[in-house]
Amino acid sequence: MKRPTIIRIAIAVILAHLAIVTSARAETVKRWHTLELSFTGPQSSETAELNPFTDYRLQVEFVHAQSRYIIRGFYAADGNAAETGAVSGNQWKVRFTPDQPGEWRYKASLCLSPMIAIDPSRQAGKQVPLSHAEGSFQVLPRDVEGRDFRSLGRLSARNGYFYFAASDRYWIKGGAGSPENLLGYQDFDGTYRYVAEARDGEASADEKLHVFAPHLQDWQEGDPTWRDGKGKGLIGGINYLASKGVNSIYFLTMNIDGDGKDVWPYLDHHTRDRFDCSKLDQWEIAFRHLQEKGILLHVVTQETENELLLDDGETGPLRKLYYSELIARFGHHLALVWNLGEENGPVHWSPRGQSADQQKAMADFIDRADPYQHPIVLHTHSTAHEKYELLTPLLGHRSYDGMSFQIDRREQAHSEIIKWKNLADSSDHPWLITFDEQGKWHRGVLPDTDDPDHDTIRRYALWGSLMGGAAGIEWYFGAHYAHNDLSLEDWRSRDRIWDLTRFATVFFHEYLPFSEMASHDELTPRTDDYCFAKPGEIYAIYSPDSITTELELGSDAQRFSIRWYDPLQGGGLQEGSVLSVSGLGLHDLGEAPKTANQDWVILVRRD
Repeated sequence: MKRPTIIRIAIAVILAHLAIVTSARAETVKRWHTLELSFTGPQSSETAELNPFTDYRLQVEFVHAQSRYIIRGFYAADGNAAETGAVSGNQWKVRFTPDQPGEWRYKASLCLSPMIAIDPSRQAGKQVPLSHAEGSFQVLPRDVEGRDFRSLGRLSARNGYFYFAASDRYWIKGGAGSPENLLGYQDFDGTYRYVAEARDGEASADEKLHVFAPHLQDWQEGDPTWRDGKGKGLIGGINYLASKGVNSIYFLTMNIDGDGKDVWPYLDHHTRDRFDCSKLDQWEIAFRHLQEKGILLHVVTQETENELLLDDGETGPLRKLYYSELIARFGHHLALVWNLGEENGPVHWSPRGQSADQQKAMADFIDRADPYQHPIVLHTHSTAHEKYELLTPLLGHRSYDGMSFQIDRREQAHSEIIKWKNLADSSDHPWLITFDEQGKWHRGVLPDTDDPDHDTIRRYALWGSLMGGAAGIEWYFGAHYAHNDLSLEDWRSRDRIWDLTRFATVFFHEYLPFSEMASHDELTPRTDDYCFAKPGEIYAIYSPDSITTELELGSDAQRFSIRWYDPLQGGGLQEGSVLSVSGLGLHDLGEAPKTANQDWVILVRRD
């Protein structure tokens, strides 16, 4: 990194005093809507000798009678870089999402000093004048309904699940885990693939970036674009996913030296301390559309091949700068998860990786730097013994909210998730665990043409994980089939899996107090079904076939109703051959509504 001399700093301060004041101020904003404030400050550029990303720090204090936030801002070139592609200018911005209605006041400060961007002291540096550095605005009640997260508030982690505190609502994700290089998209500025390669154990990538041409038909008039109509393929794809009920998406923000080699926030793949303003503003347009469509941002910040790229794995200046910039530009989004690394940690095929201490330091920094306290997770390696070796030291560490699980054998999903939920509960710091990569690595979820009803995925991965207490699932598309984890262009290639996932998440959201339930497989004599229950009140039993299922109700003499749910077709609850039972002992739950040999979910509720 470059270090400015004292003389250059002094000159910059003098020039900043001459900045022209032109910014306008918003007077009102709705609760949970993003307020973006622009400030005119010193002229700079992405390549200026005095680095605007390291040697300036914009902080804005937002104060309400019941809340106070210190929000980091960022250098914004000309303030409209997504449209102009500008690399220089005198605009500095902050994005803030207010959580309380009423009057708010703000006070901004831009300070200058070598590497102040990662200096935790609020008193560091010399203050540089800004336009409209102080002001106020009114926050009105929220006015959004439907899938848009502004109807729910900010997402957090609680009791092993996702939780919207403002709406008092627990939530399960069901989304897309591929393509992991979603942001390797041709319509984003400064995006290119610097090596096209095929490696053993990974999906292959040619020289082409994503286009998402099959989803151009899904773009609608009034949807966002940038730079004279760019972005329609990706925005259309987001529309399609939302129409199928998808509510989360997994993507890397950096794959330098990793799979795809086409995603990074920097000026190029060699640079580590200067960021591409127009590219990041275009990412923001896509992210905002995802949020409005009710799709969680699962932000995966690195992968196993580059976890030592910044500061050799330590949370040093480059890593702090990287995470600080991501938080400043995107932390305002309501439903966002920070994933600190895909397949993180050393294993036999990748022996150099971050240690447990380095993982903890990374999580601790994010926890301190993120004013919104978004959930923090880590993506795991695939085998049971790798997870035990690498995750056990993280149990009980307060900065981690959970794990993003990879499991090489989908048949183990149910038992593995139960095991790790129990271990986390025993550490007195419950984890939310999501099943985000399904083995084997070369298969994942196959295209519908190869696996029309996704029978083993549906049974073991989808219902097996959710009935074990998973907080959600995202689908990985493997390496050896069409539209794989790096080459996917058409999400319709897995149209059926989105329906099957929606049927499962609808069942959990509409019929179960799932945050109060746990696995109780011991209550059914069969060994090939799953029982998820709050004993004495409600039981959900997933049966892999139409064979009679029995349930142990113990000493409870209450009356329980029995209804059936179809995992293949969804819809409402149906009646079987037995409508109710009275407690005490083991009870036959009757026959399914249809004689077809398929899986069913049986819902037993106390009247």
